[in-house]
Amino acid sequence: MEKAAIIADCSLFQRVSPGHRRRLVELARKVTFPAGALVFKQDDPCPGIYCVGTGAVRIYRIGAAGKEHTLHLAGPRQTFAEVAVIGEFACPAYAEVTEAAQCALLPTGPILAMLREEHAFCLELLVGMSHWVRQLTGLLEDITLRDADGRVARHLLLAKPDGRGTIGLAGLKKHVASHLNLTSETFSRVLRKLADAGLVEIVDGKRLRILEARALQVLSE
Repeated sequence: MEKAAIIADCSLFQRVSPGHRRRLVELARKVTFPAGALVFKQDDPCPGIYCVGTGAVRIYRIGAAGKEHTLHLAGPRQTFAEVAVIGEFACPAYAEVTEAAQCALLPTGPILAMLREEHAFCLELLVGMSHWVRQLTGLLEDITLRDADGRVARHLLLAKPDGRGTIGLAGLKKHVASHLNLTSETFSRVLRKLADAGLVEIVDGKRLRILEARALQVLSE
């Protein structure tokens, strides 16, 4: 996937003007990572904004007791490290590739220079960031207001189906479970419960198909 296509498809830049998007493509460089690669570590200098074209990247922190908690699962059309770049601070977490990925990297120095020079671009980027904040607010709402069934149902409804009508988990079940603040056992139990109720069909260990979207919507609410 070429860097121009990755930038054009990126949710963060959907409201960016064609001229500014062309400049982003000029600044970007394409980077590829095998599954299992560590993109950066917590407290590393931030390399830039990563736009995911294919694959998946897990953003996580390690607690004082050594337990990992997944903060974000970045798949196609999504970004990571954008807040660290704009805020000009070090990487606040680890980034690990869970599925071989192709990304467009917008290096920190050039993208900050563009932000300082182009006030219109700043406003355009704010719109994209507002959608990012809305997603984060939704996740916090899931964790605080929804039970396990509701969290999993909403997570599945937000996933983008592929050409075969199936949706894939953005990482290992334990990583998705951690992202939803659930145990792996609880996450697997809820998936099986939804399958037994005829709401979803489990295709394999990483893919499933939604059969009753309306029923899932009711459950998520």
